[in-house]
Amino acid sequence: MKAVVAAAGALGLVLISSVPARAAGDDVLFSFSDPTISEASALTPLGKGLYATTNDSGDSGRVFTVDSSGDTVGVTHWAADPVDVEGLAPAGGNHVWVGDIGDNNSVWDSIRIAKVRVGRGERTVSPTVYELVYPDGPHNAESLLAHPDGQVFVATKDWGGGRLYAVPKRLDPDGPNRLKEVAPVIPMATDGAFFPDGKHLVVRGYYSATIYDWPSMDRVGSFRTPDQEQGEAIGVTATGEVVVTSEGIRAEVIRVAPELVSEVLGEEPTPTADPSPDATEPPDDETGAEDSDAGDESGGGSVGPAALVVLAVAAYFIFRKRS
Repeated sequence: MKAVVAAAGALGLVLISSVPARAAGDDVLFSFSDPTISEASALTPLGKGLYATTNDSGDSGRVFTVDSSGDTVGVTHWAADPVDVEGLAPAGGNHVWVGDIGDNNSVWDSIRIAKVRVGRGERTVSPTVYELVYPDGPHNAESLLAHPDGQVFVATKDWGGGRLYAVPKRLDPDGPNRLKEVAPVIPMATDGAFFPDGKHLVVRGYYSATIYDWPSMDRVGSFRTPDQEQGEAIGVTATGEVVVTSEGIRAEVIRVAPELVSEVLGEEPTPTADPSPDATEPPDDETGAEDSDAGDESGGGSVGPAALVVLAVAAYFIFRKRS
């Protein structure tokens, strides 16, 4: 029994120590200069050198707009007391979807999303907040994604393997709005984003990220992410570059080495132009996309290093308790 405990502990140590800190091609774009951005849990490129981010639970409902030097150039206040904001996703033009979805204990009857205006300057808005319910009971989630066609998704953060759920096209402000299960994703997913070609999406964990084909949700492959304090955010720019950041004061925003991503994809993601801030912006209470029937059960999530570490630690305590 002691041998099993030792093996489990050793496996965790090996996996943690084997994660490279940073590949040669990773570029630090900037660090957040604003100390109030202390628990960045999402990162959405807005185009024109701007990025949107938001703090984890414990903060008021606000979204920061940061420029390419790391300075906060805008703040949108959208709610006084959200429960656990964890995700952002592009919503077209100068809007983002905000996800109050971080149900750590998987006990909430519903989760919430809202579409808010972001950009330079400070503003207070009162968006419609939409209530969403899972078809199979509560889940913890940290990943909010939006396809270029406007379809919004939530990816859950489950130890045994996450799931991707589609948000309805037409959202009832009186709710609840029922999510639709799409496909499996990696365990312990902390964020995700679609590529601008609309043919791929990426879901990250703490130490690596996995790319899937869309709409088949077949797993394409994985790449490691830069080692940061607590890597919880990932975004994809309009030119297909993958950027990540972490919790922690003055956290770095890092561009993942493009060759790592292109090696997985087999080719460079298709670049697209930045959307015009004034281009056919839908009302705040519409997603502007059809319900997705895409995805099947063949896409299965992969168990990455973070999940193996969790399993190793769990095995340690289980066997210690039994010994």
